[in-house]
Amino acid sequence: MHYLDHSATTPVLREAAETACRVMTEDFGNPSSQHRLGIEAAHILKGSRAAVAEALHAQPGEVFFTSCGTESTNLALFSAARRRRKGHILTTEIEHAATLQCCKKLAQEGFEVTYLKPDETGHISAEAFAAALRDDTILASLMLVNNETGVLLPVEACGRTLKRRCPEALFHIDAVQGFFRVPLTPSKWQCDLMSVSGHKIGAPKGIGALYVKKGLRPAPLLYGGGQENGLRSGTEALPNIAAFGTACRARGKTFAEDAVRVAGLREALLDGLRERLPWAVVNGSGDVPHVVSLSLPGCKSEVVLRVLEGYEVYVSAGSACSKGRESHVLQAMGLDKARVDSAIRVSFAPSNTREDVEALLSGLEKAAAMLRRG
Repeated sequence: MHYLDHSATTPVLREAAETACRVMTEDFGNPSSQHRLGIEAAHILKGSRAAVAEALHAQPGEVFFTSCGTESTNLALFSAARRRRKGHILTTEIEHAATLQCCKKLAQEGFEVTYLKPDETGHISAEAFAAALRDDTILASLMLVNNETGVLLPVEACGRTLKRRCPEALFHIDAVQGFFRVPLTPSKWQCDLMSVSGHKIGAPKGIGALYVKKGLRPAPLLYGGGQENGLRSGTEALPNIAAFGTACRARGKTFAEDAVRVAGLREALLDGLRERLPWAVVNGSGDVPHVVSLSLPGCKSEVVLRVLEGYEVYVSAGSACSKGRESHVLQAMGLDKARVDSAIRVSFAPSNTREDVEALLSGLEKAAAMLRRG
């Protein structure tokens, strides 16, 4: 099998799965219980929080566990906006659905939302961000790495400008696709809130985290027993949390070499495309090498996926959350319909090999021979 859809989800790392299994079957106490099993569970919770905080270059007290990146984003945006009764929110047209749908809901509640349009390479400029700020801007939300094109957004420059122009506004960064792809430095970026997800880095599905800058007190979405320092009530999903901490430790040990490895895979893919499918088009600049968006004009993406699947090669036609709909990201970039309809997303992880790239290129050649005319 040649799995090249890691931006959708990743297989659980063996050590993370072993941690989750141990916590489910042996260290299964409730961290709020006062007996020995509960106290031991609380120690696991504390250690896992420290591991995620280290990966975020944050303090443990700034990390709050959620069920996923989508929940983290919902918690961040609704809490940040609703502390005011009205105001202006600034985001982009290329955000993940979690951000876009939250902004749509907030607009229905009376907030004004501006969506920045990318250029043809998928970028949002810091100058465009600055020009869109208003005196009543209360919140800005940007993704660090676009999940379809691998484009990096200028979060550092935008954060600096936001705090200078609108010092009371809050800055949220969706770092789900940037986690363990680029170093995260929320304090350097003037970030108040940052969303990350476990299943993108080898932890199980069902676990995410929200970075909350020290001193900021977001309003919770869930009420109950006051877990997560009152921000997210409900008994903590300790097996998933512990697995998340283990995955962070494992990925942190090999971060530099993993980056070099993935960059080499991207270059091998691009070299192969130039040699074997020179008419294929790469979409966006792909600033982060783990994501490559490419179009095969004349070959419908959904048909290409089926052909590749027949050769045990797995990619996607865009964001997994789009469920087959045309990419709003590529449309926002102004690409023509032929490119949008034929786009596929290849997303690497350190576990991939040159053999995976060769299998993909071979499968694409076969798909093109079957589907492309002329």
